Amino acid sequence: MPNPQEIPQLATELLDMSKEYLRQETLEPAKALGKHAGMGIGGAMIISLGVFFLVLGLFAGLRMWLPVGEWWEVLARFITALASAGAAGLVVWRMQGDDQQG
Repeated sequence: MPNPQEIPQLATELLDMSKEYLRQETLEPAKALGKHAGMGIGGAMIISLGVFFLVLGLFAGLRMWLPVGEWWEVLARFITALASAGAAGLVVWRMQGDDQQG
């Protein structure tokens, strides 16, 4: 049992040890998680921009490849939308397959 004179020193040590534990076990991992989340969000934005330009290029290529005319442009838009929807469906299907496996 500690002496009454040691209680303030022990309380100070306990407070310092609690602060250090809180910093070590919560704040530092949260900072690392923030770095990873930032990299993930940045990567997702870059991939989204790339996919956008890929779809835009597909549409421009179809407009050049198909004959000139209003209905041909409608067909180019339809094919582009169909290809985009198919690619999005493929991504969702693969993501669901990964969730079910483990």
